[in-house]
This record gives sequence, structure tokens and C-alpha cells, in this order.
Amino acid sequence: MGHSERAVSRRAVIGGSLACALAAVSAGCSNGSGGADAQGSDASASSNEVIVVMNAGSEPAAGFDPLVSWGCGEHVHEPLIQSSLITTDDHLNFVNDLATDYLCSDDGLTWTFTIRDDVTFTDGEPLTAHDVAFTVNSIARGTASEADLSMVTEAVALSDTVVELHLSKPYNALLYTLAVMGIVPEHAYGEGYGANPIGSGRYMLEQWDCGQQVILRANPDYYGDAPLMERVVIVFMDEDAALAAVQAGQVDIAYTYATHAQQAFDGYALVSYGSVDSRGISLPCVPAGGTKTVDGVSYAQGNDVTCDIAVRRAINAAVDRQAVIDHVIAGYGSIAYSVGDGMPWTSDDMRVERDIDAALRTLEDAGWIAGEDGVRGRDGVRAAFDLWYSSDDSVRQAIANEFANQMSKLGIAVTPRGGSWDEIYSHQYEQPVLWGWGSNSPVEVYELNYSTGWGNYASYESETVDAYLDAALAQPDIEASYAYWKRAQWDGEEGIAPQGAATWCWIANVDHLYFKREGLDVADQKPHPHGHGWSLVNNVDRWSWNR
Repeated sequence: MGHSERAVSRRAVIGGSLACALAAVSAGCSNGSGGADAQGSDASASSNEVIVVMNAGSEPAAGFDPLVSWGCGEHVHEPLIQSSLITTDDHLNFVNDLATDYLCSDDGLTWTFTIRDDVTFTDGEPLTAHDVAFTVNSIARGTASEADLSMVTEAVALSDTVVELHLSKPYNALLYTLAVMGIVPEHAYGEGYGANPIGSGRYMLEQWDCGQQVILRANPDYYGDAPLMERVVIVFMDEDAALAAVQAGQVDIAYTYATHAQQAFDGYALVSYGSVDSRGISLPCVPAGGTKTVDGVSYAQGNDVTCDIAVRRAINAAVDRQAVIDHVIAGYGSIAYSVGDGMPWTSDDMRVERDIDAALRTLEDAGWIAGEDGVRGRDGVRAAFDLWYSSDDSVRQAIANEFANQMSKLGIAVTPRGGSWDEIYSHQYEQPVLWGWGSNSPVEVYELNYSTGWGNYASYESETVDAYLDAALAQPDIEASYAYWKRAQWDGEEGIAPQGAATWCWIANVDHLYFKREGLDVADQKPHPHGHGWSLVNNVDRWSWNR
């Protein structure tokens, strides 16, 4: 049965949730935040309204609360309902939002922001530097937020328009967090804020039907350019439901995956947007037998195969990244050599040309000799390991299988292991894991490679690399930090690059695919970070219909 046939035949199964969500759009069901007035389930009926399908995991569990996880976390995006101090343009350069100016002290420990004096919250109260200080301090001192402001000791409002952020250590990547951190009103923040947010951003929450949809309406008092798209309906659906909604012509743009790329729907085009959504495999760098304790939990650490730098370098040299892209994601992606290829902090030295002969020589020279079964061994250690991946992700499963097939040609036996994330986490420091990472920030370069980083699954430790990473964060000028990020990857003698420690094997950046209704202009999209979700609508205020 083909994908198209499956989507149609399953409509009877998924129709309940699909009809419920779309009926809510047309009927104007309310959660108490005000009745809706949608113009029907025909998404093309209005010139200033758009219906967007996101996956179910994109719905914010705690609502639209920046002090919890709205706008931040793994899948970062602009908060829309709230304003941020700064934001980024299409090329990820920092531009002002609430801020009119900002500067960093020479020691990197104090950031001073001057903010606009003409901004009001949707309840009519003015937004001041005191609201900024309240937001920053609440996140820094709280335990609920996924935004990392742990380096902020205190935010102090010096006046209504000037706020200082005092840091415990230089950390210029703070700017990337501030670019997606919504400012909440000190006078109106409290229990239930996430369901009824008061903000000063481009949009207001008109309606939220939990588990189904969110409706945003343009803020008539927004201080910036008025949104072109006045009403935005976000419907949360699983993959099959999203396809059925497109098939029925009931939505304007819906996420999809490469496995469905060959389908066609009348009135829609398949579009792809570039991402920094990287798939890579962590390669433990220390021998088996160790233990790593994180937040009071002890994990087995180390792998007797991948701890050999020769094995890690051979893997990086032998993997056919283009074959993975062609066979698994139908060509919708690009080769990945690092987390965040193409970003200004990424080094060209992360690139490695495929050379399977060189990989074989590397293994032979290191004493890994092929056995009768074709699998190499050395000193009684068989060149075999498990590769864990998330079992609910068919693309990762296919990547894991393709990788295993390729490694068999090297004489390395890789056994793909699908599991839940709880299962995967129990093996994260002892076996390679196929991860998905990528954000519009260099923070992941730091955390995945710093000795004490939360994402150092390879258990790699280097004083030299740590020093470069610390120096990168210590630069008062962001552009000056790029050279240090690059040196951490390779300085000519040491680094995480494939010719160096080869701590990861990066494979592909996955394009983000959508079925988009003809006539809908989604303007210029920034590179999408890891995960389909709200990053698509970062610029929804600039979307328009061409009729």
C-alpha cells in the first residue's frame, strides 16, 4: 500500500481528531480567553489568516510562559506573544527589539541594555526595565525554565529604561538566549499565566484548545510593523493526520517527512527549508569500566572499541554521508561534518573527505585485524558495538541501519538498537547514540565538547579545547569569538575534528519539509533548528497571500 493510499484509508481512524481540531477553528470553541471568529475550515477563504499544522509535540505543555519553556528549550523559537530584548535577522545577526542599545563591560561580566519607552503590554500597562529584570531573575533563580541563565547572578533595573545583567562568568552566548526570551509583566505574572499570557509582542493569544489548536491574533497596539497575517491558527496533528488534512485541502501548510516526499496534492507544493538540524553519532572516547554520575544518577561509561582514536578516525573517513542522504532522506538534506554546519562559528577543518582505503589502513596500522567472520579485533577486543536510536523515529532507524551496513565494509560490526529515550539515556556514555542536534547558537558546540558539558556523551576531556571554548564565551564582541570556536574544533594540532579527537561522527543536516498551499508566501526563513515546530512561524507576521 502506498503512502497516499494509506493516508486516505486512515482518514476514518484519524478523522475524529482532525474534524475536532478543524471544527474548533470554524466553530470558535473557547478555553475562556475569548470567543473566536474564524472564517471556516476552508483555509484559503481569508486573505489575512493562515492555518498551520505542527506535530503534537510542538504544543507547549505549560502554555505560553517564557519562565517555563515557551520560546526556549531544545527547539528554540521566537515567543511571538511576548517581546524579546533582541532578536536575529534572516542571517542570524543580532538586531534590536525592545533594546535600543546594549554593551558589554571589558571583563565580560556586565551587560547593559537600554530599552524603548513606548511599549505597552496588552493590558495597557507600560513595559519597563523592571519587567526585564523580573523576567531574567525569575528564570535565573527558578527551576522550571528550560532557558539557561545560570550564569546570571542578578538583573538590576537602573531606571525604567536601563537594565544591567550581572554575570558570574563571561558568557556572550547569553545573547542567543535573550533573542528568544519573552519578557513578562511583573504586575500580571502568576499562576495560570501560561494559559492567559499578557505580552507586548506581535500577537495575542485568542484561543487555546488543549491538545488541538492555538489561535493567535495580531496585537493592534504592537510598536513595530503591523503583522501582515492578522490571524494564525496552529493545529497540532500527528504525521498521518497532517497528510489527511492536506489531502482534504483544510490547511495551508503542514510539516511532513522525506518518506512522503513523492506524494502530490492538488493545490499544494512540497517545499524544503534549510536547517541546522544535524544527525550525528557520539563516540565514547574512554575505555569501558568507568562510571559517570550526573544529577545523582550513575551511568556506565566507556567503550573498548570507540575509545581507540584510530577507530573513531576510521569511522569518520569511511562513512558515506551522501549515500545516507540519498537513500534515507530522498536527497532532502546536506552532508554534516559538525553540529551547525554553515554557521559563522563552524570550522572548515571539520570537513573530512570520504576515503575508505585510508580508513582501512588506519585500522590495520592500529592493530585491528580482520577475523574469520570479517569482524576486526585487537587484543581480544572485537570491533563491535551497539548504536542506539529513538525507536519512534523511522528516519533515525533507517540512518542507523545504513550506517551499520557501511561499517561492515570496514570490519566493524554495528548493531542498531531502537529504544525509548529512557532506555537510550541509560547507555548514553557507554555506547554510540544517534542524536539530533542543532540550534541557531554556538552553545551546543560548547556543551557537546566541553569536559563538563551536559552533552559530552563522548566523555572527551581536553584542557586545550576547554580553554578555547571558555575564551570564545569570554569575548565581549561576538564576532571575535568565532576564531576561538574554530580553534576548539582544530588548531592545527588538537581539537575535536575528524583528523583530531574525532569525538563524533556527524552525518547529515535534515531539510525541513512542508506541504504548502499555492499562493502562500512564507517570506525568507531563517535556518531551522532541530525539530519541526514553531521556528517555521518565527516570521509569520511577514507572511502573505498572493492571489
